[in-house]
Amino acid sequence: MRRKIIDHFLQIFAWSSAIMTFAALLFLIGHILVNGIPYLSPKLFAWEYNSTNVSLLPALLTTIITVILALIVAVPFGIFTAIYLVEYAKKGNKIVKLVRITAETLSGIPSIVYGLFGLLFFVTALGWGFSLIAGTLTLAIMILPLIMRTTEEALKSVPDAYREGAYGLGAGKLRTVFRIVLPSAAPGILAGIVLAIGRIVGESAALIYTAGTVAQVPTSLMASGRTLAVHMYSLSREGLYTGQAYATAVVLLLLVVGINALSAFIVKKISKS
Repeated sequence: MRRKIIDHFLQIFAWSSAIMTFAALLFLIGHILVNGIPYLSPKLFAWEYNSTNVSLLPALLTTIITVILALIVAVPFGIFTAIYLVEYAKKGNKIVKLVRITAETLSGIPSIVYGLFGLLFFVTALGWGFSLIAGTLTLAIMILPLIMRTTEEALKSVPDAYREGAYGLGAGKLRTVFRIVLPSAAPGILAGIVLAIGRIVGESAALIYTAGTVAQVPTSLMASGRTLAVHMYSLSREGLYTGQAYATAVVLLLLVVGINALSAFIVKKISKS
Protein backbone atom coordinates (compact mmCIF):
# COMPACT_ATOMS: atom_id res chain seq x y z
CA MET A 1 0.00 0.00 0.00
CA ARG A 2 2.83 2.39 0.86
CA ARG A 3 4.57 1.68 -2.45
CA LYS A 4 1.35 2.32 -4.37
CA ILE A 5 0.86 5.65 -2.61
CA ILE A 6 4.43 6.71 -3.42
CA ASP A 7 4.06 5.60 -7.06
CA HIS A 8 0.80 7.48 -7.36
CA PHE A 9 2.33 10.61 -5.83
CA LEU A 10 5.36 10.48 -8.15
CA GLN A 11 3.10 9.99 -11.16
CA ILE A 12 1.04 13.04 -10.22
CA PHE A 13 4.22 15.04 -9.63
CA ALA A 14 5.64 14.02 -13.02
CA TRP A 15 2.43 14.92 -14.86
CA SER A 16 2.19 18.24 -12.99
CA SER A 17 5.77 19.12 -13.87
CA ALA A 18 5.23 18.28 -17.53
CA ILE A 19 2.01 20.31 -17.70
CA MET A 20 3.61 23.33 -15.98
CA THR A 21 6.61 23.22 -18.32
CA PHE A 22 4.40 22.93 -21.39
CA ALA A 23 2.13 25.74 -20.15
CA ALA A 24 5.12 28.04 -19.51
CA LEU A 25 6.43 27.31 -23.01
CA LEU A 26 3.04 28.03 -24.59
CA PHE A 27 2.70 31.26 -22.60
CA LEU A 28 6.15 32.43 -23.64
CA ILE A 29 5.62 31.64 -27.32
CA GLY A 30 2.11 33.11 -27.28
CA HIS A 31 3.29 36.30 -25.59
CA ILE A 32 6.02 36.79 -28.20
CA LEU A 33 3.71 36.07 -31.14
CA VAL A 34 0.85 38.29 -29.91
CA ASN A 35 3.15 41.26 -29.29
CA GLY A 36 5.46 40.74 -32.24
CA ILE A 37 3.37 39.68 -35.26
CA PRO A 38 1.50 43.03 -35.54
CA TYR A 39 4.84 44.80 -36.02
CA LEU A 40 6.14 42.48 -38.73
CA SER A 41 6.22 44.47 -41.96
CA PRO A 42 8.30 44.64 -45.16
CA LYS A 43 10.10 47.68 -43.73
CA LEU A 44 11.69 45.49 -41.06
CA PHE A 45 13.41 43.51 -43.81
CA ALA A 46 14.84 46.50 -45.65
CA TRP A 47 18.54 46.34 -46.47
CA GLU A 48 19.49 49.54 -44.64
CA TYR A 49 19.05 50.31 -40.95
CA ASN A 50 18.40 53.95 -40.12
CA SER A 51 16.72 56.15 -37.51
CA THR A 52 13.32 55.92 -39.22
CA ASN A 53 13.39 52.19 -39.99
CA VAL A 54 14.98 49.76 -37.53
CA SER A 55 15.44 46.99 -40.07
CA LEU A 56 16.40 43.57 -38.72
CA LEU A 57 17.77 42.22 -42.02
CA PRO A 58 21.40 43.29 -41.32
CA ALA A 59 21.19 41.58 -37.92
CA LEU A 60 19.70 38.44 -39.49
CA LEU A 61 22.49 38.21 -42.08
CA THR A 62 25.11 38.90 -39.40
CA THR A 63 23.62 36.10 -37.28
CA ILE A 64 23.91 33.62 -40.14
CA ILE A 65 27.49 34.68 -40.88
CA THR A 66 28.44 34.45 -37.21
CA VAL A 67 26.95 30.97 -36.85
CA ILE A 68 28.78 29.66 -39.92
CA LEU A 69 32.15 31.12 -38.91
CA ALA A 70 31.89 29.96 -35.29
CA LEU A 71 31.01 26.42 -36.39
CA ILE A 72 33.88 26.35 -38.90
CA VAL A 73 36.27 27.07 -36.03
CA ALA A 74 34.71 25.05 -33.20
CA VAL A 75 33.31 21.89 -34.86
CA PRO A 76 36.61 20.42 -36.20
CA PHE A 77 38.43 21.04 -32.91
CA GLY A 78 35.55 19.65 -30.85
CA ILE A 79 35.04 16.51 -32.95
CA PHE A 80 38.74 15.61 -33.31
CA THR A 81 39.37 16.21 -29.61
CA ALA A 82 36.50 13.87 -28.76
CA ILE A 83 37.85 11.27 -31.21
CA TYR A 84 41.21 11.36 -29.48
CA LEU A 85 39.70 11.09 -26.01
CA VAL A 86 37.46 8.14 -26.90
CA GLU A 87 39.38 6.22 -29.54
CA TYR A 88 43.09 6.89 -28.98
CA ALA A 89 43.72 7.98 -25.39
CA LYS A 90 44.48 5.24 -22.89
CA LYS A 91 41.91 4.53 -20.21
CA GLY A 92 42.74 6.13 -16.89
CA ASN A 93 44.94 8.77 -18.51
CA LYS A 94 45.26 11.76 -16.18
CA ILE A 95 45.41 14.20 -19.09
CA VAL A 96 42.09 12.87 -20.37
CA LYS A 97 40.50 13.37 -16.95
CA LEU A 98 41.92 16.89 -16.80
CA VAL A 99 40.55 17.74 -20.26
CA ARG A 100 37.08 16.44 -19.35
CA ILE A 101 36.99 18.32 -16.06
CA THR A 102 38.12 21.48 -17.84
CA ALA A 103 35.46 21.08 -20.53
CA GLU A 104 32.73 20.56 -17.95
CA THR A 105 33.93 23.62 -16.03
CA LEU A 106 33.99 25.78 -19.15
CA SER A 107 30.45 24.66 -20.01
CA GLY A 108 29.16 26.18 -16.79
CA ILE A 109 30.88 29.56 -17.08
CA PRO A 110 28.43 32.46 -17.73
CA SER A 111 28.57 33.90 -21.22
CA ILE A 112 29.40 37.38 -19.94
CA VAL A 113 32.70 35.99 -18.61
CA TYR A 114 33.53 34.80 -22.13
CA GLY A 115 32.61 38.27 -23.34
CA LEU A 116 34.99 39.91 -20.89
CA PHE A 117 37.73 37.49 -21.92
CA GLY A 118 37.13 38.31 -25.59
CA LEU A 119 37.17 42.02 -24.77
CA LEU A 120 40.49 41.79 -22.91
CA PHE A 121 42.22 39.38 -25.30
CA PHE A 122 40.84 39.75 -28.83
CA VAL A 123 39.59 43.33 -28.71
CA THR A 124 42.25 44.95 -26.52
CA ALA A 125 45.38 42.79 -26.39
CA LEU A 126 45.38 41.77 -30.05
CA GLY A 127 44.05 45.16 -31.13
CA TRP A 128 41.21 43.80 -33.28
CA GLY A 129 38.65 46.18 -31.82
CA PHE A 130 34.94 45.43 -31.91
CA SER A 131 34.88 43.11 -34.89
CA LEU A 132 33.22 40.06 -36.36
CA ILE A 133 36.31 37.91 -35.90
CA ALA A 134 36.57 38.82 -32.20
CA GLY A 135 32.95 37.85 -31.62
CA THR A 136 33.24 34.70 -33.72
CA LEU A 137 36.32 33.39 -31.91
CA THR A 138 34.77 34.17 -28.54
CA LEU A 139 31.66 32.19 -29.48
CA ALA A 140 33.81 29.35 -30.85
CA ILE A 141 35.60 29.07 -27.51
CA MET A 142 32.24 29.19 -25.71
CA ILE A 143 30.62 26.35 -27.70
CA LEU A 144 33.74 24.19 -28.00
CA PRO A 145 33.19 22.30 -24.68
CA LEU A 146 29.56 21.62 -25.62
CA ILE A 147 30.46 20.14 -29.00
CA MET A 148 33.34 18.15 -27.54
CA ARG A 149 31.29 16.59 -24.72
CA THR A 150 28.27 15.72 -26.86
CA THR A 151 30.53 14.20 -29.52
CA GLU A 152 32.37 12.21 -26.87
CA GLU A 153 29.12 10.78 -25.51
CA ALA A 154 27.92 9.99 -29.05
CA LEU A 155 31.14 8.08 -29.79
CA LYS A 156 30.86 6.17 -26.51
CA SER A 157 27.32 5.09 -27.46
CA VAL A 158 28.59 3.26 -30.55
CA PRO A 159 28.79 -0.46 -29.66
CA ASP A 160 32.29 -1.94 -29.44
CA ALA A 161 31.07 -4.77 -31.69
CA TYR A 162 31.17 -2.34 -34.62
CA ARG A 163 34.84 -1.63 -34.00
CA GLU A 164 35.71 -5.28 -33.41
CA GLY A 165 33.91 -6.29 -36.59
CA ALA A 166 35.83 -3.71 -38.61
CA TYR A 167 39.13 -4.83 -37.10
CA GLY A 168 38.23 -8.42 -37.86
CA LEU A 169 37.74 -7.54 -41.53
CA GLY A 170 41.20 -6.00 -41.66
CA ALA A 171 40.31 -2.31 -41.35
CA GLY A 172 42.80 -0.05 -39.62
CA LYS A 173 42.14 2.26 -36.70
CA LEU A 174 41.73 5.39 -38.79
CA ARG A 175 39.43 3.75 -41.35
CA THR A 176 37.32 2.24 -38.58
CA VAL A 177 36.87 5.60 -36.90
CA PHE A 178 35.93 7.52 -40.03
CA ARG A 179 33.96 4.83 -41.89
CA ILE A 180 32.25 2.98 -39.03
CA VAL A 181 32.26 4.91 -35.76
CA LEU A 182 31.63 8.48 -36.94
CA PRO A 183 28.67 7.63 -39.23
CA SER A 184 27.08 5.65 -36.40
CA ALA A 185 27.56 8.56 -33.98
CA ALA A 186 26.46 11.21 -36.51
CA PRO A 187 22.96 11.80 -35.01
CA GLY A 188 24.41 12.49 -31.56
CA ILE A 189 27.14 14.72 -32.98
CA LEU A 190 24.59 16.66 -35.01
CA ALA A 191 22.44 17.11 -31.90
CA GLY A 192 25.39 18.73 -30.13
CA ILE A 193 26.01 21.02 -33.09
CA VAL A 194 22.34 22.07 -33.08
CA LEU A 195 22.58 22.91 -29.37
CA ALA A 196 25.68 24.96 -30.13
CA ILE A 197 23.84 26.81 -32.91
CA GLY A 198 21.00 27.58 -30.52
CA ARG A 199 23.45 29.03 -28.01
CA ILE A 200 25.10 31.18 -30.69
CA VAL A 201 21.79 32.48 -32.02
CA GLY A 202 20.54 33.44 -28.58
CA GLU A 203 23.79 34.93 -27.33
CA SER A 204 24.04 38.64 -26.64
CA ALA A 205 26.32 39.33 -23.64
CA ALA A 206 29.47 37.88 -25.18
CA LEU A 207 28.89 39.65 -28.51
CA ILE A 208 28.20 43.09 -27.06
CA TYR A 209 31.73 43.12 -25.60
CA THR A 210 33.44 41.70 -28.71
CA ALA A 211 31.50 42.17 -31.96
CA GLY A 212 29.87 45.45 -30.99
CA THR A 213 26.40 46.74 -31.82
CA VAL A 214 26.78 48.40 -35.23
CA ALA A 215 23.53 47.84 -37.17
CA GLN A 216 25.00 46.86 -40.51
CA VAL A 217 26.21 43.75 -42.30
CA PRO A 218 29.98 43.42 -41.64
CA THR A 219 31.95 44.05 -44.82
CA SER A 220 34.98 42.17 -43.46
CA LEU A 221 36.12 40.12 -40.51
CA MET A 222 37.46 43.27 -38.87
CA ALA A 223 34.15 45.14 -39.17
CA SER A 224 31.60 45.37 -36.35
CA GLY A 225 28.04 44.07 -36.47
CA ARG A 226 25.10 42.94 -34.35
CA THR A 227 23.19 39.67 -34.31
CA LEU A 228 19.44 39.29 -33.84
CA ALA A 229 19.79 38.82 -30.08
CA VAL A 230 21.93 41.96 -29.75
CA HIS A 231 19.55 43.82 -32.08
CA MET A 232 16.58 42.87 -29.92
CA TYR A 233 18.44 43.89 -26.75
CA SER A 234 19.43 47.26 -28.22
CA LEU A 235 15.87 48.06 -29.33
CA SER A 236 14.34 47.10 -25.99
CA ARG A 237 17.00 49.05 -24.07
CA GLU A 238 16.27 52.22 -26.03
CA GLY A 239 12.57 51.90 -25.17
CA LEU A 240 11.45 53.49 -28.45
CA TYR A 241 10.96 50.35 -30.52
CA THR A 242 9.54 47.79 -28.13
CA GLY A 243 7.14 46.44 -30.78
CA GLN A 244 9.98 45.99 -33.26
CA ALA A 245 11.95 44.21 -30.55
CA TYR A 246 9.07 41.73 -30.18
CA ALA A 247 8.99 41.34 -33.97
CA THR A 248 12.71 40.52 -33.88
CA ALA A 249 11.96 37.94 -31.19
CA VAL A 250 9.39 36.34 -33.53
CA VAL A 251 11.97 36.09 -36.32
CA LEU A 252 14.52 34.69 -33.86
CA LEU A 253 11.98 32.12 -32.65
CA LEU A 254 11.18 31.06 -36.22
CA LEU A 255 14.89 30.78 -36.98
CA VAL A 256 15.47 28.46 -34.02
CA VAL A 257 12.43 26.34 -34.93
CA GLY A 258 13.64 26.12 -38.52
CA ILE A 259 17.12 25.02 -37.43
CA ASN A 260 15.66 22.33 -35.17
CA ALA A 261 13.33 21.09 -37.92
CA LEU A 262 16.18 20.95 -40.43
CA SER A 263 18.41 19.08 -37.99
CA ALA A 264 15.65 16.57 -37.22
CA PHE A 265 15.23 15.98 -40.95
CA ILE A 266 18.97 15.47 -41.42
CA VAL A 267 19.17 13.10 -38.44
CA LYS A 268 16.27 11.07 -39.86
CA LYS A 269 17.98 10.79 -43.23
CA ILE A 270 21.29 9.80 -41.62
CA SER A 271 19.58 7.18 -39.43
CA LYS A 272 17.87 5.63 -42.44
CA SER A 273 21.07 5.49 -44.44
